[in-house]
Amino acid sequence: MATILEEVRRAARTRILYLPHAVKQMARPERLISVNEVEQVVLEGDLIEDYPDDVRGHSCLLMAAPQGRPVHVVCSPRTEYLAIITTYLPDPTEWSPDFRRRAD
Repeated sequence: MATILEEVRRAARTRILYLPHAVKQMARPERLISVNEVEQVVLEGDLIEDYPDDVRGHSCLLMAAPQGRPVHVVCSPRTEYLAIITTYLPDPTEWSPDFRRRAD
């Protein structure tokens, strides 16, 4: 059985669908997260959290630092596409210094 990360990358190679919430978050002036950044996180990033029981379907949180800044992407693989649920720049007060663990 494939891992969630393998499923994400398989689905991303088929098609990436940006849900409205993700598009809204990417376009916020203080963020301006590009499609290229999201694709880099999805294709090369690390799995930070796995949400097998998510009401939207099995999803996960990925992280990478394209262009030198950390970017988090929540996504859910489907048979025909990868759904990008949201993406954001993690808040340093809510995450560990490497942005891979939630702060205590």
